[in-house]
Amino acid sequence: MKTYNITINGVTYAVEVEEVGGVASAPVAAPAAPAAPVVAPVAPKAAPAPAAPKVAGKAGSVVVKAPMPGNINKVNVKPGDAVKKGDVLVVLEAMKMENDVCAPEDGTVASVEVAKGATVETDAVLVTLN
Repeated sequence: MKTYNITINGVTYAVEVEEVGGVASAPVAAPAAPAAPVVAPVAPKAAPAPAAPKVAGKAGSVVVKAPMPGNINKVNVKPGDAVKKGDVLVVLEAMKMENDVCAPEDGTVASVEVAKGATVETDAVLVTLN
């Protein structure tokens, strides 16, 4: 029996191999120790430029964000509208399902940051309330 160390995807396995047959073979050199990986230094990335502010209106103190990525199917409010907790502000389509994005509390719509047909990512600001 011969024991070998085999590394696959960074995980080392010890395996034993039995020699079968009557022919003797020359001794096999032990596997070399794995070389340390060479890590090239990475230059620091420049800070991203701040995003341009939206011109939809003055942002409110309560931010309503997209719970998941998707497309905006309907916007039910406009700046200045009074809303109650639970009112549907925006309808977001994700994975072929329509999801209501509701007001988390009573307030007045300060700004609407999306329009019908827009594609949004998770945590994108949809509406702000005061």
